[in-house]
Amino acid sequence: MARIAIIGGGNMGEALLAGLLAAGRPVKDLVVAERYGDRARQLSEKYSVLVTSVADAVENAAIVIVAVKPQDVDPVIEEFAKNITASSGDNAEQVLVSIVAGLTTGYVESKLPAGAAVVRVMPNTPVKVGAGASALAKGRFPSNEQVNAVAELFECVGAVVIVPEEQLDAVTAVSGSGPAYFFLMIEALVDAGVAAGLSRQVATDLAVQTMAGSAQMLLDGRGGAEGTANAVIDTSPAYLRAMVTSPGGTTAAALRELEAGGLRTSVDRAVQAAKTRSEQLRITSE
Repeated sequence: MARIAIIGGGNMGEALLAGLLAAGRPVKDLVVAERYGDRARQLSEKYSVLVTSVADAVENAAIVIVAVKPQDVDPVIEEFAKNITASSGDNAEQVLVSIVAGLTTGYVESKLPAGAAVVRVMPNTPVKVGAGASALAKGRFPSNEQVNAVAELFECVGAVVIVPEEQLDAVTAVSGSGPAYFFLMIEALVDAGVAAGLSRQVATDLAVQTMAGSAQMLLDGRGGAEGTANAVIDTSPAYLRAMVTSPGGTTAAALRELEAGGLRTSVDRAVQAAKTRSEQLRITSE
């Protein structure tokens, strides 16, 4: 099995490491590069994974995942460039996968030898529990086999879609930042439940399970409607919302208030703001 190097042990790097291990990826096939000593020891002890320098991690890895902060990315790319410049044979098939926010494939390619394979991926933090959403965009030079290998890797920790790179700012705004939107919604729902008379623990348990169950209905389209426990139903959010909403009932009253409060407009503005900020943070070779 191909060796995978994760460069950077921050939140997303650790989330991906944890997700891959939980999905059954052997620890011997994973290596982490982390420059901060305390963090390196923490990762090594927690996951029993080899933590080493960037140069050593890159040397024998087929897939190198760069998960550092944008300001730290250039030294990592330089180390990768030195390695593939001085290597031949198997290392010539190395692919660099960037999950660095805003870092374009063109920028990475401009720092590497001509023809180097670069793939950009925007995952989100639920990769840590194997339920991530990752969007993949390829650079100019990866082979179909390399793109498929990267996609299969991220499929170990959730769903994967392949999009043109120009759509990744929108992806960032929807799924990259998306978990925070849902956490905020749950936080607000819990607070409202407490105000309505529930204990915080009960309100939290109910809100979290309601979100999980609703998400599962969207994913598999089985809501137990139309007279059978496992009837297959429309999986669109609009249909499922209508299914829950009885005319003149409690849900209808609640939804009227959400619409009156501008929920749709607020969500649209939030996504557009995140997309704009992603565009502003973009690192290009221009």
